Amino acid sequence: MGTGRQVVIFAAGSRGDVQPCVALGRALMRRGDTVRLLASSRYQDLVDGAGLEFHLLPADPSEIIRSAEGQELLSGPTNPVAFVRGIGRVLEPRIGPILAATRAGAEGADLVLAPTFSFIGVHLSQYLRVPHAVIHFQPSHPTRTFPHPLAPSARFLGSLGNRLSFEAVDLGSWLVTRRFVNSWRSRSLGLPASSLTGPVRRIRTAPVLCAFSTAVVPRPTDWGPNVHMTGFWHYEQPQWQAPRRLLAFLDDGPPPVYVGFGSMRTRDPGATERLVRTALRRAGLRGVLAGDPATSEEDMLVVGDTPHAWLFSRMAAVVHHGGAGTTASALRAGVPSLVCPFFGDQAYWAGRVRDLGAGPRPLPARDLTVPALTHRLRALTADTAYADAARRIGRSLQSEDGTDRACRVLDRLVPR
Repeated sequence: MGTGRQVVIFAAGSRGDVQPCVALGRALMRRGDTVRLLASSRYQDLVDGAGLEFHLLPADPSEIIRSAEGQELLSGPTNPVAFVRGIGRVLEPRIGPILAATRAGAEGADLVLAPTFSFIGVHLSQYLRVPHAVIHFQPSHPTRTFPHPLAPSARFLGSLGNRLSFEAVDLGSWLVTRRFVNSWRSRSLGLPASSLTGPVRRIRTAPVLCAFSTAVVPRPTDWGPNVHMTGFWHYEQPQWQAPRRLLAFLDDGPPPVYVGFGSMRTRDPGATERLVRTALRRAGLRGVLAGDPATSEEDMLVVGDTPHAWLFSRMAAVVHHGGAGTTASALRAGVPSLVCPFFGDQAYWAGRVRDLGAGPRPLPARDLTVPALTHRLRALTADTAYADAARRIGRSLQSEDGTDRACRVLDRLVPR
């Protein structure tokens, strides 16, 4: 085997975006590569604990979501044009420092991996003159089979509408950031401005790593050979020890239901938590809730940061927001899910869970009420068909090694 590569992974996002990148980074490191992750400070311990290089990006998605602009975005219109414009308003004061840190963190790379955010991988590839691959955590490569996860209404226009929805989302996202990125290309990277369609055309032919499984998303027949469905990138945190309090709670009664919405926030988190506890009790269920452990009660244990890979397999069911990473963890654990999507691609994953039979009809976060949640919880835990489907999918996902497949694709792209 030759000398290892310097691989740089742009991991700007929530934990559901960062943790799969850590999993891939660990797999590459075991093969002899040096891996640097660009992420916000919230995830430095996660990256350091995996033995990877960390480079700071000065933006924390959780703080953005909690901000007034983020809350307005979550509660505003759901059409993709308004959503993309909203993202632009939220990012405008932050994108300059992000781009500056990105260039610094990418120096010396032999290979760049990045999602389609502002087409960062394209710009870094041109600047460093090295190959790049696109990372997709949801199916974002054009197809006639279904619409872009951010534009579900396009399905009513048929196969052509499905295909065009991907072009619309990518062009829209580029329009939102093009002015800032082209300034960065000129002043910092020494590159000419990119045209309206330039970066979009480039990612259509670039290698694409789809970090999800064909057991959950059947491969569209019109995807080309540059699109690789590797399976989910699963990561188990080393040396994590469950608190005694959690172990004692699990031993003290029937398996509970986990409820947690990741970095998502409702307008009144306190009221939402009271709603969740009331619904669980009406359904006759114990709960493990994400939040402040000091608010635990006899039948409701509240936990802080707890690895989903360990926790979910010990639950009767999981209630979550539908992020790609959380959805993958729940399905891999073989437990049924109720998805309460907030925005973005979460409604897509909620639909996949329902269509796979691993959970009931989704309950959007904006529609959360005690009666609605109680009804869904009863169905989720009483209908054995959901549990049977979840176990079947879980066995399939547990047999996959998504990071190994991704590494083999990258070995062909940039040999050591």
